[in-house]
Amino acid sequence: MAQRLHLVFGGELVDPSSNVFRNVDDIHIVGIFPTYEAAYDAWKAEAHRTVDNAHTRYFIADLGKLRDAQAAPSATENQG
Repeated sequence: MAQRLHLVFGGELVDPSSNVFRNVDDIHIVGIFPTYEAAYDAWKAEAHRTVDNAHTRYFIADLGKLRDAQAAPSATENQG
């Protein structure tokens, strides 16, 4: 069974309706977690901690999906 790691990160956004960070250098990396449930718990704790700042958002990224997307051949590579 493949290991599915999850990254929790967040920071202040330019606009609360977008996913564009105000300053990429200030992104808060909460950590990498071995299960979605553990990542969700960390995400929830950070979301609650920053609830008074409408511009601050935290996200969960499934690193396995990112890795799988990089490993999959693109459609142009298959036309060869």
